[in-house]
Amino acid sequence: MGLLTGKTALVTGGSRGIGEAIVRRFAAEGADVAFTCRHLPEGLVADYEQYGTRILAFESDAADFAAAHEVVARVHEAFGRIDILVNNAGITRDALILRMDESAWDEILSANLKSAFNYVHAVAPILARQRCGSVINISSTSGTHGNVGQINYSAAKSGMVGLAKSVAKELGSRGVRANCIAPGLILSDMTEKLSDSVKTFWLNNIPMHRWGTKDEVASVALFLASDLSTYVSGQVISCCGALTA
Repeated sequence: MGLLTGKTALVTGGSRGIGEAIVRRFAAEGADVAFTCRHLPEGLVADYEQYGTRILAFESDAADFAAAHEVVARVHEAFGRIDILVNNAGITRDALILRMDESAWDEILSANLKSAFNYVHAVAPILARQRCGSVINISSTSGTHGNVGQINYSAAKSGMVGLAKSVAKELGSRGVRANCIAPGLILSDMTEKLSDSVKTFWLNNIPMHRWGTKDEVASVALFLASDLSTYVSGQVISCCGALTA
């Protein structure tokens, strides 16, 4: 029996990168999983269904408040409950603050932070009525320690930490937990865009001297989603090879 057998999960940004790894891990551990994405790759749902659980996909913009509530309502109708919410949707538009325009700030805050609020706002009444549930925000070491060229991204990811901690306090009496994962340098399509010099710089600063993997982040998400962490709430777990130690 898997760690998530009998549970249902909703993952935003679940078609690639860390989100894809989380959907696969949750499904492999027995969860029915719904996920959102901007554009659904052909054949992805069938690929996820190989794990033998129910999979629902929604082409939806997580930053759209009304659309988020519609997705949550449809997932709840289809599955009958929602046990786990993973706020993973996000993008980057890096630039030094002296070169950053207003649109780069607004776009990143909307895609990364507002999207998380949208889904927490929609799911919170369901979790409160159930008197159980786990909210997992995918933050970043940029959100806990800041980063050059990522003023917008760092602010958004830091906001996700505050969001999770506040939800943990507000809904804790209803049995709802909320935590953050702060990945460091993880191999993904996002990090592949970095220049060789930037990659070398970061590798030299990671005590473990290697990149993390999406599956390693998914393992932390599995811990927070499962009953292995029933007294863990309001926390930030870094998955960064001691980069921020």
